[in-house]
Amino acid sequence: MSNATIEAVERPGVGGVKRPAAARRSFPLWPILAFIAVWLGGSWLVVGGWLSPLLPGGWGTVVIALAATPIPVWTLARGIRGDSYPTATTRLLILRPFWFAMLFMPMLAIVTLAGGLAGLPFGAAGVTGRWTLGAGATLIGIAAVVGYVGSRRLVVKQFEVRMPRLPPAFDGLRVVQISDLHVGPHTPRRFLARVAETVQKSNPDLIVITGDQVDDFARDVELFNDAFGTLEAAHGTFAIAGNHDVYAGWNAVRDGLSAAGFEVLVNEAVAIERRGQRLWIAGTGDPAGKGWPGGSGQGVAPDVDRTLAGIPRDEPVLALAHNPVLWPALASRGVDLTLSGHTHYGQFAIPSRGWSMASPFQKLAMGTHREGQSLLYIHPGSNYWGIPFRIGTPPEVAVLTLRASDDGDAWISEVKT
Repeated sequence: MSNATIEAVERPGVGGVKRPAAARRSFPLWPILAFIAVWLGGSWLVVGGWLSPLLPGGWGTVVIALAATPIPVWTLARGIRGDSYPTATTRLLILRPFWFAMLFMPMLAIVTLAGGLAGLPFGAAGVTGRWTLGAGATLIGIAAVVGYVGSRRLVVKQFEVRMPRLPPAFDGLRVVQISDLHVGPHTPRRFLARVAETVQKSNPDLIVITGDQVDDFARDVELFNDAFGTLEAAHGTFAIAGNHDVYAGWNAVRDGLSAAGFEVLVNEAVAIERRGQRLWIAGTGDPAGKGWPGGSGQGVAPDVDRTLAGIPRDEPVLALAHNPVLWPALASRGVDLTLSGHTHYGQFAIPSRGWSMASPFQKLAMGTHREGQSLLYIHPGSNYWGIPFRIGTPPEVAVLTLRASDDGDAWISEVKT
């Protein structure tokens, strides 16, 4: 627990929840700079080395460019510490090129080395390395254009969810899920308006936002509220913490969401009622709450037992957990349906193969899953993070219609329209 002052906050339908007042946050700058020096700096030395004969200033230009690589990290650190608020211009001209470089520079270094090694026996390592570098850069440029178009192609996916314990009163309940919006001043307002309009036109009975509302900075919540603060559903609009909300400073993000009227759940649950029957909506914390510097002092680390405490064992539960890594613990405790996000499907996926760029890093990376009578849907995200790039996994608004199971079996399937 941090030394920050503790204040009790009364929230409708939830009771007293204690959380720390805002405090200035630390940021582990030097370990990150060391990683970038190896990952990005090493890649640039390879690419720059092959390009140096063609660059004005040769190796001097390469070294100057290398020396500039800490600038985006310093900018990011100042923002997260609360020393400054990166504007749209800063994010577009400093941070976005940095994320592009982090992703694509190592790829260019690999193809350059491969080309150079292929030409080495013929004394043409420089020429072949530059040719493969040019070819690689061309392919990456094409992919970047295709990925940008994909990042703006909003889709609506319809799902039918069969839940054995769903009370008859909730049969046909329409749950609309959006996730991982990562809103900031650089996010196109027209796109956010399309998302909000699509959600509202889906006739939701319940709206859930499964984390990562903001793009790493607490003040981004103001822009999020401007875009989504007018969403309405008969049973409310619920939000939970994602890892980027924790990085931004969860206490400030939560206060902003609550002030705008969102029902924010962290390791707690509320019941919604229809004709005297109940469905519980439970929201977990996020693992970043215990792994991020300062996160443990924000009261947002996941506690599944606390989340489900007080829910009668025979009543159905819809859980919201940003990171699907929490699903096994929820499933083992009998949670009927869990809605997650977080992975973005790596923003590059081959759905027909059930594979995404997130798959090598996380077992539960995409799609639907079942364990006994417990179901999971992993949302691919409704926007992007880092760079506007999505291939095979467009931004999505998910509409899940809950149905009572006639045969006592649980399943979830996409409804093609």
